[in-house]
Amino acid sequence: MDVASQAYARPLEEWLDLSTGISPWSYPAPNLLASALASLPSARRLVELTEAARKAYRASEAAVIVPLPGTDAGLSVLPWLFREPKRVAVLAPCYGGHAAAWGAAGHSVSEIPSLDRVGSAAILVVANPNNPDGRFIPHAALAGTLPALKRRDGLLVIDEAFADADESQSVLPHVNRLDHTLVFRSAGKFYGAGGVRLGFAITSHPVADRLKAALGAWPLSAQAIGFGIAALKDTAWGDMQRVRLQEATARLDGVLLDAGLQSLGGTALFRLAGHAQSHEIFRRLVRAGILTRPFRDREALRFGLPAGPAELERLRLALRGA
Repeated sequence: MDVASQAYARPLEEWLDLSTGISPWSYPAPNLLASALASLPSARRLVELTEAARKAYRASEAAVIVPLPGTDAGLSVLPWLFREPKRVAVLAPCYGGHAAAWGAAGHSVSEIPSLDRVGSAAILVVANPNNPDGRFIPHAALAGTLPALKRRDGLLVIDEAFADADESQSVLPHVNRLDHTLVFRSAGKFYGAGGVRLGFAITSHPVADRLKAALGAWPLSAQAIGFGIAALKDTAWGDMQRVRLQEATARLDGVLLDAGLQSLGGTALFRLAGHAQSHEIFRRLVRAGILTRPFRDREALRFGLPAGPAELERLRLALRGA
């Protein structure tokens, strides 16, 4: 947003930011500042947060839950915790941060188009559901990769940052132990709290202890801990949010279809739409103060969710060139 604001000389407050996959409806957390600003984060509250996450994500008692200052921090630190370089396969296309993080830590990274191309990799990274196209890999297919990874003392890394909107998509309720699997979860997308910087790594692999040590005694602010406890325990709000997101994506799909864009997938938090003139559409929307996510290698745009009728109408008119 900062780059777009400077490049197009439009103040930040005049933009409609549809470039993210963060819900436009945030969890209404209580005011945590007065009680949490002066003191160091409480170890007891951190434990309470991990248990709230265990229940919300339906993770087994055997799993270790490591709180993270955002999922991106976790996936960036994880590759540095392996003492020897590994062969890493990333199921592509997906969020570019995964391949970049493993490469920066000195591992050999290859992007593969399907699970049958894992080859001799010891680390397999899968975003499920995927960003930007919403691709979903069945749990049985993911489980099928584990025997080969185990023989190499490897790890299956599953990024479930967008799984909250459809609880059936998470692998966590279906496995007891995660000895060779690590699952990332994000509280920022579904709860509309990207600025809070809160996520989790869930695994039974020994790397959990190394990840905890790398993050230190206070991995989260007291505000993030308080937000997470409140949000993860509020199941009624979560159920309401899932319905709201599904209704919003249906309305967005209608506007995109009416504008001649083709649905290429997505989740309840974003939609991927294709058009032969996608780059021109991106520029047209930018001129109207609407930022979407373009791609260099495909004729498509990713659209986040407008927050209500006024924003949806603003998008509809901009797509028409009005």
